[in-house]
Amino acid sequence: MQARRAARELALILFSQFDKVISKYSTDDFNEILLKSVRILTNNASNDLKLTIGPLIDMKQYLDEYEANDKSNLQRPLEAKDLPVPLPMTSDMKDKIDELLDIAEKALMALEIAEFTTLENKTDVQAYTVKIAEAYKQHAEEVDNIIKDHAKGWDFDRLVKVDKDILRIAISELLFVEQVPHKVVVDEAVELAKKYSTEDSSAFVNGLLAKVIFENGIK
Repeated sequence: MQARRAARELALILFSQFDKVISKYSTDDFNEILLKSVRILTNNASNDLKLTIGPLIDMKQYLDEYEANDKSNLQRPLEAKDLPVPLPMTSDMKDKIDELLDIAEKALMALEIAEFTTLENKTDVQAYTVKIAEAYKQHAEEVDNIIKDHAKGWDFDRLVKVDKDILRIAISELLFVEQVPHKVVVDEAVELAKKYSTEDSSAFVNGLLAKVIFENGIK
């Protein structure tokens, strides 16, 4: 995982922890909340991995029973070990596997972010996360007004908070952090929306950021 990608995901978790006006927070506050965020990530990763145990046990039991009940094994002596049998890949099995893969991917992502943040040679992740937070802190009113102006037909106060936070992070990067490729910022904001928000959020985030890029002549 790239350091800045990890920083953006960590920034989203950081932003979710703010319980007051961002101008009230200091850099020390940001760093303290980041440490708590890493703990949240690792705890969630641990819980997600634990959740996979139940479905894996179910799948193992299903496979054992499927194998034992196959005609070739039913005809074998009771003391004989069951022979492997062909297994049709049903849609139900595919869904279970996809679910397990999704949980495992999120858990691994969380653990990677935690590793990036805690290793001494990866402090650039924490530094860039704080840089995003500081950029938004300095320009919070401007950034929120940009979101309001471009979210046509949407009440800003009723927008999903995670969507607002994703947009705050991305717009702060696009406008107030130097030398950031805008395509990377948009692509990763869209991925965050897909991962953490509603079904329609990724298109909403993508469309709004496209307007910001066009109106500000970002290339």
